[in-house]
Amino acid sequence: MSQNRLQVANQAKQMHRLNIQRNIEHRLEVAKAKGDERLVRQLEAEIKYFG
Repeated sequence: MSQNRLQVANQAKQMHRLNIQRNIEHRLEVAKAKGDERLVRQLEAEIKYFG
């Protein structure tokens, strides 16, 4: 039973990380479209941190 809980927890962790990454990528696209270079650099740094 505890093995199943670990598996579910790991899947949730992976999904959470993927959602964060997708969110940052979307924010990066919007920042680029708006020409906000400072935010672009910040978001690119976040992508490197999570990647």
